[in-house]
Amino acid sequence: MFPEYRDLITKLKTSDRHFQNLFDKHNELDQKIKNLEAHIEIGTHEEIENCKKEKLHLKDQLYQVLRKASAEA
Repeated sequence: MFPEYRDLITKLKTSDRHFQNLFDKHNELDQKIKNLEAHIEIGTHEEIENCKKEKLHLKDQLYQVLRKASAEA
């Protein structure tokens, strides 16, 4: 995710609590979606779609933080 911001992501994960929380939630949702789609966890199609929407929203928020931080650097 966002390979062009790899160094900045590493920096923000240790220096920005808000970014770290967003990043962790995004990764948790990603794993949950994988588990639901692989039938490791039981879930409905609607639940999977809701998780995907939430994950996309988090990705948008992460991108906004990254763009702002890179503009300030």
